[in-house]
Amino acid sequence: MGRGKSAIGTLVERSTRYVMLFALEKPIAENVRIEMTQKIMQLPEQFRKSITWDRGKEMAQHRQFTIDSGIQICFCDPRSSWQRGSNENTNGLLRQYLPKGTDLSIHTEAELDSIAEELNNRPRQTLNWVTPLEKFAEVVATTA
Repeated sequence: MGRGKSAIGTLVERSTRYVMLFALEKPIAENVRIEMTQKIMQLPEQFRKSITWDRGKEMAQHRQFTIDSGIQICFCDPRSSWQRGSNENTNGLLRQYLPKGTDLSIHTEAELDSIAEELNNRPRQTLNWVTPLEKFAEVVATTA
């Protein structure tokens, strides 16, 4: 999310809609790879199977990301954002907290974690009105 000098990375676990956010001071490929690797490795292993990325140049280090994390990368077809529907929907929800044109560089990691916590505690129709956090905990409990 963001196209200027700063951006916010979004990770959305597809089956639970669990959200993780991270700041990108400069949304260049190396920073995206490093920050994404650090953030995704915080998830339990059963949630780290694959990631669907768009085709932006900030994703150019996808091969090194897979080497670093062991996570396979899938790419959307050009102009097919619907193939990343969970992420696109989450970006829409994030606009309620971070409207277009907002200077994203002013938000701390703690603020982003707080926004993610609010989103993770927000019931979702697609989850039969349970929260992503509840669904996440359910999945972790059944695989532990």
